[in-house]
Amino acid sequence: MKHSIKIQLSLIFSGLMAVTVFFCWFINNTFLETYYMDKKQSTLMTVYHRLNEAFADGSVTTDEFNIELQKLCGKYNISVLVLDENSKALMATMHDPEIFKKQLLDNIFLSNSHPELERVLQKTDHYVMRSTLNPQTNTEYIEMLGFLEEGNLFIIGTPREGIMESVEIANRFLIYAGLTAALLGGIVILFVSGKITKPILELAGISEKMIHLDFQTKYEGKKSNEIGMLGENINKLSSALEQTISELKTANNELQKDMERREQLDEMRKEFLSNVSHELKTPIALIQGYAEGLMENIQEDAQSREFYCEVIMDEAARMNDMVKKLLSLNQLESGNDIVTMEHFDVREMVETFLQSVDILVKQKKIHVQVDGASPCYAWGDVYKTEEVIRNYFSNALHHCSGENIIHVKLFKKNDKVRVSVFNTGNPIPGESLPHIWEKFYKVDKARTREYGGSGIGLSIVKAIMESMNEQFGVINYENGVEFWFELAVN
Repeated sequence: MKHSIKIQLSLIFSGLMAVTVFFCWFINNTFLETYYMDKKQSTLMTVYHRLNEAFADGSVTTDEFNIELQKLCGKYNISVLVLDENSKALMATMHDPEIFKKQLLDNIFLSNSHPELERVLQKTDHYVMRSTLNPQTNTEYIEMLGFLEEGNLFIIGTPREGIMESVEIANRFLIYAGLTAALLGGIVILFVSGKITKPILELAGISEKMIHLDFQTKYEGKKSNEIGMLGENINKLSSALEQTISELKTANNELQKDMERREQLDEMRKEFLSNVSHELKTPIALIQGYAEGLMENIQEDAQSREFYCEVIMDEAARMNDMVKKLLSLNQLESGNDIVTMEHFDVREMVETFLQSVDILVKQKKIHVQVDGASPCYAWGDVYKTEEVIRNYFSNALHHCSGENIIHVKLFKKNDKVRVSVFNTGNPIPGESLPHIWEKFYKVDKARTREYGGSGIGLSIVKAIMESMNEQFGVINYENGVEFWFELAVN
């Protein structure tokens, strides 16, 4: 099937060659003899008119005329004999005019005695042109008999056998030549059709690969003809299909991500509601209990009522802070929060923050140390970075013990700036380390409740650092815990 076009072209060409040869043979066999006869008659007339002109102007005896006549007679196998009134030969193109004259007279005699052997072709007052058959030799002649304008008798003749033989030879040669041409043409067309079908087969192979979504193969043939134009268009189609499929795959991938994101958001929503309801149970219960106590005047003294009000206010403040943190965390995790990257001095930010919490540090009698070069520039979201520092420091402030030291360090590490917050105290239990970044996870629930922690701060840190595509972590020491994060320098 791959070479069907090649075979078809070869068969079509060979068929056309055969039909052409047959048609030529038919034309030759049917009309060539008639054409030859007309040509011979025309040639005899040409010789007749030339003889009249030569005898009229006296050039009949010149060498030029004799040479001209000999050429005509030799070329067309014509014999010419001119006789005077005494039957003496004035001009003859044959070697023995007497023999030709005797043959001619015999032919005339036979024709007169046997009119069925004669067929008149032309006849005028001066000449007659006829086709005759000599029964003795079985030879046909075309003869022109008559008188020149000068009164001389002329005889011009040519054997018809030469015509028939020429026709037969021409037909035979045509058949041989036609068959040879058909054979050679078939071989040539096989080669040529192979050249033509090769790029077509190449294009078929490319289209086959395109069916299987393989667009790497391109047509590299010449682009100077229609097949080249087709190849170029197939290349364009291949590129367009590849681009379209790429876009579809990208869109499908994004759609899959959107679906997964929606599922995650739904799960986050469910988890958020579950955690919020759980975390709010205790403060709501306390607020409700103490509010009912106030309404029922369980404690009549002013000091007890003031304590009840303080508990309600503290729990309300705790709930408010937790809700704010939850909303911020939810916004970060949902991807709706915009990260604005800026080049800023991290050291200046740390010092400004420490100034804002100086009262809390002094109340807890904690010694704060800051190490690091100033200025210390890095890329990040300024407000989110401050939130990370705030959560790290708040966590250190509430868990600091022993020597009561909080050590803030800033140093460059390759192309990063690492910021760490270390506090003396008890290290985090090993089993709790993998979970400290989870929402609402609390290492020491009782102590966390004591200072008002919600278990959300480190989850916010995780969400912020992931939104900026930066690293963060925690390191346990024998005398404390160090939380760290990194920002890009360039």
